[in-house]
Amino acid sequence: MAAANQAVDIRAPSPSKLERITEFFNNEVATGKLPGAVVLIQQHGKPVYLKCFGVQDVATKAPMTSDTIFALHSMTKPITSVAAMMLIDAGKLSLADSASKFLPAFADAKVVVGSEILDGKNVLTLVPADRPVTIMDLLRHTSGITYDYIGGQLIMKAYKDSGLFDGKYDNKVFAERIARLPLARQPGTLWRYGHSTDVIGRIIEIVSGQTLYQFEKQHIFDPLGMASTKYVLEGADERARMAEPLPSDTILKAAEAERRAHPEWESGGGGLVSTLNDYARFAQMILNGGQFDGKRYLSPAAFKAMTSDHVGPGSGVARDYFYFPGDGFGYGYGLAVRTDPGNAVPPPPGSIGELKWDSGSGTYFGVDPKLDMIYILLEQTQNERGRITPAFKKLVYDAFATDQ
Repeated sequence: MAAANQAVDIRAPSPSKLERITEFFNNEVATGKLPGAVVLIQQHGKPVYLKCFGVQDVATKAPMTSDTIFALHSMTKPITSVAAMMLIDAGKLSLADSASKFLPAFADAKVVVGSEILDGKNVLTLVPADRPVTIMDLLRHTSGITYDYIGGQLIMKAYKDSGLFDGKYDNKVFAERIARLPLARQPGTLWRYGHSTDVIGRIIEIVSGQTLYQFEKQHIFDPLGMASTKYVLEGADERARMAEPLPSDTILKAAEAERRAHPEWESGGGGLVSTLNDYARFAQMILNGGQFDGKRYLSPAAFKAMTSDHVGPGSGVARDYFYFPGDGFGYGYGLAVRTDPGNAVPPPPGSIGELKWDSGSGTYFGVDPKLDMIYILLEQTQNERGRITPAFKKLVYDAFATDQ
């Protein structure tokens, strides 16, 4: 695929405009908004821009490198989704399978439809689900499963009061706990971010007979050469390579402390750590249509299904304020896919058909088949990510603009 793309006239980035990325991140570090970051833009399988900025930890002042380890948070989701698609490819799992086939507690799923006053208390009104939650729902975030910080006050309270994160819990315990919680919407009716990919992680374990990490290591990490991608760091050397948020980034500091406090939980939705070198190999495999270095990870059919929009017109899926793929994007299985220019004037930068995902820790990656290009930003900031990630993407696409 890459070789074919090189045969056509694909524009290269402007060196002077790439320098603006350097200026931007140098300023972020110099003004104390970021401890550091690493950035890669790769075209035709080769880096056209690779720079490391600042330090991985302001306490140790260890410099950022392309082997610095970052908490991926939600950039874990595309990897777990690829793992699920591999099982679908193998005929061991189907998009039409109900979650209850593997997790019987989902058979009794209830959906929030409102609230009522009972014994002087405001309580949720629940009805049975119209239809089962399916593997497709889990992959495209239409299951009705949410996060405890997204949705109405009562559903958020139900999640917070449920003991979901109490004590020790692995994927088995977590999936059983989440299955007992009410769904925020009827399955298949609304794109709603949440713990769906964590449930997929548990289903991968049930179907494969391995832990999620064992399965991903065998089928994705080892073959791709992603040696630093894992759920739990091993040894002092790896811990010394870990990027840390600024002390003032309290939300992310707390989230990271919680993640590290539960090494037994291999969260398919947000638990992986990785490096720029590792994630670039995964992203290049996606750009290559599901193959890398002569090995195929996804069949053409599975890759097409994963990277097509499944929440667009005719899908019956609604969008609300919490539709995180954003303006101009649909959603496949674990990846946002650009379907149109969007409503903003001027349109957000990018290409039709581009794929992307990001995270609450500020990590961000995109795959652009039109430009035969991937781009990755790894940083650790919840405070600044809402400002930095769109600025970064604009700088990337400005570098490829035709008015050079």
